[in-house]
Amino acid sequence: MGSRIRAAYDKRLADGRLTPDASQVPVVEAFGRLELDLEKKAPFFGKPPVVKGVYLWGPPGRGKSILMDLFFACAPEPRKTRAHFHAFMARVHELIGQWRKGDTKTRKAIFGQSKGDDPIQPVAELIASEARLLCFDELQVTDIADAMILGRLFEALFEQRVVLAVTSNRAPDQLYLNGINRQLFEPFIDMLEDACEVVSVQGSRDWRLDRLMGDKVWFAPNGETERAAFEALWEDLKGEQSECPAHLQVLGRDVVIARTDGGLARATFAELCAAALGPQDYLAIAERFHTLFIEDVPILGPANHHEARRFVTLIDALYEEGTRLVALAAAPPEALYTQGVGAFEFERTVSRLNEMAGAEWLARERAA
Repeated sequence: MGSRIRAAYDKRLADGRLTPDASQVPVVEAFGRLELDLEKKAPFFGKPPVVKGVYLWGPPGRGKSILMDLFFACAPEPRKTRAHFHAFMARVHELIGQWRKGDTKTRKAIFGQSKGDDPIQPVAELIASEARLLCFDELQVTDIADAMILGRLFEALFEQRVVLAVTSNRAPDQLYLNGINRQLFEPFIDMLEDACEVVSVQGSRDWRLDRLMGDKVWFAPNGETERAAFEALWEDLKGEQSECPAHLQVLGRDVVIARTDGGLARATFAELCAAALGPQDYLAIAERFHTLFIEDVPILGPANHHEARRFVTLIDALYEEGTRLVALAAAPPEALYTQGVGAFEFERTVSRLNEMAGAEWLARERAA
């Protein structure tokens, strides 16, 4: 009997919802193997069998999240969870804080135990009690606090027979590259490679780029038809995974982007440019996401020149980093800001916006 994911994948090919891509076949096979391994029965007494997970990596737009969607839907394990890695780590930090600050009663209420000063074991046991299969999108490590936690946390999770399926843009040995005290992080890399089958998807076709280049990315004016097209493009690129907030640590502050899906982010003009954000915040956003959807960009003028200045700074950060931009705006770039402080200098931003909407710019390699 074939695997469920293979049948689901073949059906989507037949329906035309997926395009044949030879680089995806080994991924489907690896997920099919994991699907069958998860069906192995545990001894009557004792822990479930050790099951080797899957670590799927490759450039953006090669269908990693779509294949993870299929696997998660088909996986026979009833205790399973799917999350973006950043959301998972945000919860881990929250649980660690609850253990450290909680009294005996609070710890027992949350964790079912209360003794000890080290939060890692009780946090791992709580996570393992909730799910045997952890599926993560977009595993990347840039924060030293995460880097120092991961090894001990996953050692405890794997001891509990937790199984990991994960996507990443980087091979395991490229995680946290050049990070502070990376030598302390390296045992986690070895652990990942032992616990997971590492599969590369390196197809030359970037379906996400194909979709962007097959449509306009600047929707104006902000009418019903343009908004519907903007929404359709967001839903098409986002896929079946639920949105979640992303927390970016910038100069000791928590910058929250409420609507994200892996490397996709979505925000209103007011959220990004009417708020007290600056160059470092916009740089962090540009580095974290490969595509930013911004909606409700208004006509700019003397009354909102501060927002216009922030918008210029945001576009500069996106441009320099190679982050793709999709916008729903009141007007084309040329008509956005024609009078007010800095309107003349805004012509440079207009030029960048027009370049960023072109096929040549969309197809260029993103900054490393």
